[in-house]
Amino acid sequence: MTRTKLFPPVKPYHTGFFKVSELHTLYYEEVGNPQGKPVIFLHGGPGVGIHPGYRRFFDPEFYRVVLLDQRGSGKSTPFAELRENTTWNLVEDLEKLRKHLNIKRWIVTGGSWGSTLALAYAQCYPKSVKGILIRGVFTARAFEIEWLFSEQGAGQIWPDEFEKFLSILKKTEKREVIKSYGKRLASKNSDIAWEAAKAFANWEGTIMNLVPDEKQKASFLTKERIVAFAKTESYYASHNFFMKSKKNGLFQNMDKIRNIPLTIVQGRYDTICPVRSAYDLHKALPKSKLIIVPTGSHSPLETSMRKALIREGEEFKNL
Repeated sequence: MTRTKLFPPVKPYHTGFFKVSELHTLYYEEVGNPQGKPVIFLHGGPGVGIHPGYRRFFDPEFYRVVLLDQRGSGKSTPFAELRENTTWNLVEDLEKLRKHLNIKRWIVTGGSWGSTLALAYAQCYPKSVKGILIRGVFTARAFEIEWLFSEQGAGQIWPDEFEKFLSILKKTEKREVIKSYGKRLASKNSDIAWEAAKAFANWEGTIMNLVPDEKQKASFLTKERIVAFAKTESYYASHNFFMKSKKNGLFQNMDKIRNIPLTIVQGRYDTICPVRSAYDLHKALPKSKLIIVPTGSHSPLETSMRKALIREGEEFKNL
């Protein structure tokens, strides 16, 4: 019978800091079997950082799981740094880390922003990727960004929560939500910046579950995570996630990964990264496997999403 429960808590067998530029040093950890099939786990946000719970989605006896705090996130330094912090900087960091760890090819996995980075990395370095397992697909197209930060998108489903999200902004600021949040988060007045960070993180933290889960939200949204996440995501969003095509996002280069095994796990009721993106990705890459979880939303810890992700992780043993 295929496993669907989280694997037991596991501690890293190796941790390290890896200098990727004169400015940035990244924290990474390895769990599981040092001789196992390598997997790189990519956290969301950008800016969220890794969490001990992420170690539990893959069989530690079979897989060698690498987890990385991306630039400005978690234990990586400098904290919440936006200089030299773009999608393409992060892509290069992954390839440097792969070489540093003497890994020939690895499975790339992640959800939400982690799915974006997984796809971007695979497009740039297809020969380094053995397979891709992603959840809550975000391809950085303009409509996906607008969906999350507009009244016409997720605000249609969560009007009460979207009103709270906008409540700290002045009337004139509401015309350009992302830009206005960016200015507040960069404020030298710590009270203004912290108020904006809390409101920004609370918006996504609340709508990531089908039914809001305050306990889960509190465990993930520590003060450090809130600051790094809000600053980094708003910065990336204001720059269209550094895509060459604002309209097409990552769809510009999908042909480069057409032969890489790809599994997409998508919650039907994901209101952060709507199912449209996962469906479009599957249509663009017909060899991919699309699993739409009927009762799933954005969080990988929801029962139905967790079961699907662990089941597919077990399937990847056969790659």
